[in-house]
Amino acid sequence: MKRDRFRIFIAVATVVLILTTCLVSQSQERRKVIIDQDAAGPAGTDQQAILLLIQSPQTEVLGITVVTGDAWLTEEVAHTLRMLELIGRTDIPVVRGAEYPLVRTKEETEQWEQRYGYVAWLGAWTPSVYHAPRELGAMPEGKPTTKAADEDAARFLVRMVRKYPHEVTIYEGGPMTNLALAISMEPEFASLAKELVFMGASLNPQTADPEFANTPRREFNLWFDPEAAHIVLRAPWKKIVCTPVDISVKTRMTNELIDKIKAGNSASAQYIGKYARLRGSYNYLWDELASAAWLDPTLITKKENRFMDVNLDRGPGYGDTLTWTDRDKPKRDVQSVEVQFDLDTDKFYKLFVDLLTAPTPKPGKPSTP
Repeated sequence: MKRDRFRIFIAVATVVLILTTCLVSQSQERRKVIIDQDAAGPAGTDQQAILLLIQSPQTEVLGITVVTGDAWLTEEVAHTLRMLELIGRTDIPVVRGAEYPLVRTKEETEQWEQRYGYVAWLGAWTPSVYHAPRELGAMPEGKPTTKAADEDAARFLVRMVRKYPHEVTIYEGGPMTNLALAISMEPEFASLAKELVFMGASLNPQTADPEFANTPRREFNLWFDPEAAHIVLRAPWKKIVCTPVDISVKTRMTNELIDKIKAGNSASAQYIGKYARLRGSYNYLWDELASAAWLDPTLITKKENRFMDVNLDRGPGYGDTLTWTDRDKPKRDVQSVEVQFDLDTDKFYKLFVDLLTAPTPKPGKPSTP
């Protein structure tokens, strides 16, 4: 009898050891990522892209660095902190970044519009939604009780790639101001990172959307801070992956997708179900596709390599995307970028719903020492 109990004990102990080893192995293999985002909210493309990366069991989100873009920095930080509170992931640090672009100003942009024409989306500067930079604006989800980290975004980014050299993916879902400041602070920042994945740029989108009818090369993330984008795209990254307007316009947020997510019981599903809204005729899943394609590259069915930069001439093309093939690229340093052009939309929508309705992964080891 004692011998049988001993054998059972050994068997149970062996199973526990195997499971523990597997869990440790899985934890060690999680993909480290820093999310740099213009985090307007609640819900919407910015917060939903963040959620996809948090919800994936294969990622370790080291932090969320925030930059002015679709909205002002202060309100974006508040929306992000509150979202993390609602899904139970306040262990992820939220770090304040740049409040303004490196060079472009609201006043100069208004003068530029008078000369060269109306810009459909100005982010935080859009007249219909404009308010003072330090105001919160509407917070239907409630104000957060947690606080942002004391560190600034550029220093956090540099510290993380030094701590985990060649392991950290930089996911960029907004203007590239924070990354440009990190590169200026640490010239080896890009080479210390594993890769850069970003939503941005526009080449030749096939769409009836009037935003791109006359300005097919204008895309907000690069346009809002073109000098920052120029610095970042010229940096020596090991790999750059771009989700441009061209592929983004092949996706749509729909009421059907919202209803599928709302039917889930997870905290993220309830958050999206309560705050996601369709706005206007076009509801592209801009940043969500960039996040999802990094998580599962098989979503992308067509991609090409181009050399990329941003137009810094102060004329009508200021901030527009510049691209070349290997044959016609300039002699000055430009980096090769993997540009996504087509996708399996059904597979993408399934992953989108599955991740947002799944239980939120529990906090792991703290991201910061």
